[in-house]
Amino acid sequence: METTTVTTERLLLRPFGPEDAEATYTACQDPAIQRWTVVPSPYTRADAELFTRKLSPAGWQDGSMYNFAVLLRPGGPLVGALGLNRRESPGTYEVGYWTAREHRGAGLMTEAVLGAARWAFSALGTDRLEWRAEIGNTPSRRVALRAGFRMEGDQRAALLNKGVRRDTWSGSLLPADLGLPGTLPYIPAPDVSGAP
Repeated sequence: METTTVTTERLLLRPFGPEDAEATYTACQDPAIQRWTVVPSPYTRADAELFTRKLSPAGWQDGSMYNFAVLLRPGGPLVGALGLNRRESPGTYEVGYWTAREHRGAGLMTEAVLGAARWAFSALGTDRLEWRAEIGNTPSRRVALRAGFRMEGDQRAALLNKGVRRDTWSGSLLPADLGLPGTLPYIPAPDVSGAP
């Protein structure tokens, strides 16, 4: 897919490029980012160069992942990263993100997730956006809930992070949750919670 940008009230989401390597390296020195995300630990300048110069552009080229640098606008600093990764099920992507420590608590990542979700639903024809985080990563869960994700439960050993399988929370966001049409019909299952 051709690279694109997404704008929100306060943010610009654009594909990562070589100019983002130093800011990415600096942000990923945060122990919380290394602990709760799948970025390498320790995180080196070589890791930042690989991510910004090769992995991110390659994902855009083959449509497997769309990594966005999240920047304050106009012309502001890198405040985070957001990726949409294609899943096996057609029309399904998984969102992942991190926020630089000094920009947390202002609702920026929730705003970025909503902007990226709208783009995915309209430009990619996404019918289901999934979110997963290791159980205990409450800041990520707060972002997902504020963005409207519906929690779907826990998954045992669902995340491989730094050679260890970890349990995750999971949730999803559908186009209808944001008042948008889906590409395929969706018929929700009937409520059977009170069934004998």
